[in-house]
Amino acid sequence: MKQQDIEDLRQLIDFLKAHQVAEFDLDRGDLKIRLKFQQEIPAAPVLAAMPMAQAQAAPAPAAAASPAAPVAVDPDAGLHMVKSPIVGTYYGSPSPGAAPFIAVGDRVEKGQVICIIEAMKLMNEIEADAAGEIARCLVTNGQPIEFGQPLFAIRPA
Repeated sequence: MKQQDIEDLRQLIDFLKAHQVAEFDLDRGDLKIRLKFQQEIPAAPVLAAMPMAQAQAAPAPAAAASPAAPVAVDPDAGLHMVKSPIVGTYYGSPSPGAAPFIAVGDRVEKGQVICIIEAMKLMNEIEADAAGEIARCLVTNGQPIEFGQPLFAIRPA
C-alpha cells in the first residue's frame, strides 16, 4: 500500500467516525476494505445520595471556592430505539434523489413509514413503532443492516 493510500484510508476512518457510521464496505476489483466500528455504550449516570445532615450543613469556605463537579447525564435516557425487524440494506428515501422519509427533528406518528430496508430485492417499508420526535438517525444510506440493529432514536411525545 502506498503512503498516499494509507493517508486516504486514515481520512476515511476519521470521516466515518465523525459521522457515527457503524460499518463501511468498499469493494474495488482486488481491493476490499471492511471497517466496523464498535458503538460506544454510554455509562449509566451515577447519583450519590448525601446524608440529610450533610445536605443541610452550611458549606465550608474552602468548599464554596471549589467548582461543583459536573453531573453525568445520559443523552439516551428516555429515548425509544426503533430496531430493524430484518436483515438487509437501509435506504432513507423511496428512491435515489428523492427527499428522505424523515430527518432528525421531525415529528413522527406510530405506523408512519420512516425508511426502507431492501432484503432479497424486496423493498420493505419500516414503520415507526412509537410517536415522537426523531432524536438521532443511527445508520447511513446504503448501509448493511442486521436484525435488531437500532435505526433511529425517538424522543417519545
